[in-house]
Amino acid sequence: MLFTCAPKFRLPSSSLLVFRRYHHVPGTSEVSAWMPEAAGFGGVRDRSGLQDFSVGRAESFWAAAARHRLSWIRPFRTVQDCDFSRGHITWFGGGRLNVSVNCLDRHVQNSPERVALIWERDEPGSEVKVTYRQLLEMTCRLGNLLRRRGVKRGGCVTIYMPPCPLAVAAMLACARIGAAHNVVFAGFSAEALAERIRDAQSSTVITVNQGVRGGKVIELKKTVDTAVQSCPSVQQVLVAMRTENPVVMTARDVAMEEEMLLEDTVCEPAAMDSEDTLFLLYTSGSTGKPKGLVHTQAGYLLYASLTHRYVFDYHDGDVFGCVADIGWITGHSYSVYGPLANGATTVLFESTPVYPDPGRYWEMVQRLQINQFYGAPTAIRLLLKYGDQWVHKYDRSSLKTLGSVGEPINTEAWEWYHRVVGGGRCPVVDTWWQTETGGICIAPRPSEPEAEIIPGMAMRPFFGIKPALMDSEGKELTSNNTSGALCIAQPWPGMARTIFNDHQRFIDTYCRPYPGYFFTGDGAYRSEEGYYQITGRLDDVINVSGHRIGTAEIEDVLNQCPAVAESAAIGYSHDIKGQGVYAFVVLKTSVDIQEGALSQQLKNMVAKGIAKYACPDCIQIVQRLPKTRSGKIMRRVLRKVVECDLDGLGDLSTLDDPAAVQEAIKGHCDLCRKEQVQ
Repeated sequence: MLFTCAPKFRLPSSSLLVFRRYHHVPGTSEVSAWMPEAAGFGGVRDRSGLQDFSVGRAESFWAAAARHRLSWIRPFRTVQDCDFSRGHITWFGGGRLNVSVNCLDRHVQNSPERVALIWERDEPGSEVKVTYRQLLEMTCRLGNLLRRRGVKRGGCVTIYMPPCPLAVAAMLACARIGAAHNVVFAGFSAEALAERIRDAQSSTVITVNQGVRGGKVIELKKTVDTAVQSCPSVQQVLVAMRTENPVVMTARDVAMEEEMLLEDTVCEPAAMDSEDTLFLLYTSGSTGKPKGLVHTQAGYLLYASLTHRYVFDYHDGDVFGCVADIGWITGHSYSVYGPLANGATTVLFESTPVYPDPGRYWEMVQRLQINQFYGAPTAIRLLLKYGDQWVHKYDRSSLKTLGSVGEPINTEAWEWYHRVVGGGRCPVVDTWWQTETGGICIAPRPSEPEAEIIPGMAMRPFFGIKPALMDSEGKELTSNNTSGALCIAQPWPGMARTIFNDHQRFIDTYCRPYPGYFFTGDGAYRSEEGYYQITGRLDDVINVSGHRIGTAEIEDVLNQCPAVAESAAIGYSHDIKGQGVYAFVVLKTSVDIQEGALSQQLKNMVAKGIAKYACPDCIQIVQRLPKTRSGKIMRRVLRKVVECDLDGLGDLSTLDDPAAVQEAIKGHCDLCRKEQVQ
């Protein structure tokens, strides 16, 4: 089993907080007014009853939600057909719809001039607002262009762009014509981009000439040019202009905006089956190869829509500010699909939290009158260190809800977020979910109007989600005040369906470890009150600033260095990033190279092979790695060494050479002393 027992977590009772909403909240007899689809749920009179109904009568709950929330071209015949043992997951069988119609056309019919997107450009105060009518026209022009240039239903388009309206239009244009999209974070290297293009088998790539972030120009087109040299499937690259600077265009390249102007503003939407692929999104695993998770049409859109509305207490007319990049699942679900499905105004944030100064987020909140703000603990910890004055400088009275995503938020950051940023009046929703889940699964909301929120705890399952904690023997732990491997006991519409071109890997990763359950790869603690606290990854995946990266991916790059014989990468606690990367490296014999030069060379290789955020914070040269007699690297032991928890090294009797541990300890102490001197 993959489970390693996590420590029990418990905060003192003084940390329990109770929040009241400052606008009208439905009473127990008004639950159907709060959630209209609940009107047909006989006997459900409050939100606790609604939660029980959503789990106990899941098919009725999701069927009502799908009929109420989505516009169908053809109604679905069956609600779900799921079997975790086979990795078989289908929702809303027989139904047909178009995601772009649900996100655009139906809102244009009622409120064409409502603002859909606010593009918060890198340059402060230069935001661009795009209405639903304008976004629909942009999407249709691009959809027609893709069709004219040979993109077929069922194909896959790779998008390598910063957050901007054209990137959103590209995603929706693919959905409109029935092609899948594969958005790649625009901070990935050419090699990482190429790997994802090849796996997705994309014939078309969409990018921009240059990106702009934190006042710096990023050569995205050059990165694409390098990547496609090793991608024989790529036939064309559509290039938009983010800056005025010209770039070299080849016969393969298309001036996208010029071509779009020639297209019609009406594009016939494809009628897509509920289980047709909507997008691929690559995420790291415990092996070196990133996995392309597949999300489909109806179930994903419904789940993104529902969680956006009820976790954040979104109301019509609110401005929703998710500052995640569109290259990650958070950007997909809560910058694009969830808000647009709900007819919301959503912010696309192009910059960084400290450009041009540490007040950037809060100046933006004041200027755009943001009501819900959703960001990462990494950024909150960073801004906390700059002091309260950067927050107090701006009016944040528009804020109603604060959200946290990507990793568990520590208590200090949570309390600063609540007390300073939210002025003590805004609930902080610490959300747990993954690329695999498609949307938020555990969060303080939805809950009763008056409900305790414990800092740093994800707390309550969302509607239809049934968490389960498993012990090391594969048995479900039913009591409270216990820790275990976090699984989900029944299917939900937003979950990924498979790994692209490798369904067996999907089964082995998520369905096989605990038969009959979906294994999340995380550990969790369930408190005496039944609340959930996420305790971290159970596999060899590091969460750096909310970005998951497999240790094997980093090691694969390190081992390509001619001087390196083998390596081991681990995650360790980092004040700002949550987790940092610490690499142990064994050199080949007869290698003569300065340690400082080698460390920089290896960091450059990781930046080039993966991305800058994956670079090791520290590289330690060792003679050998601690291994079991069967040859398995004991990363658990190395993690304890780096954390200076020598009492927690545990049983070392299975090690082939216990002296390797002592060498690692001595080398780590030497590095620490050197840093203190510097």
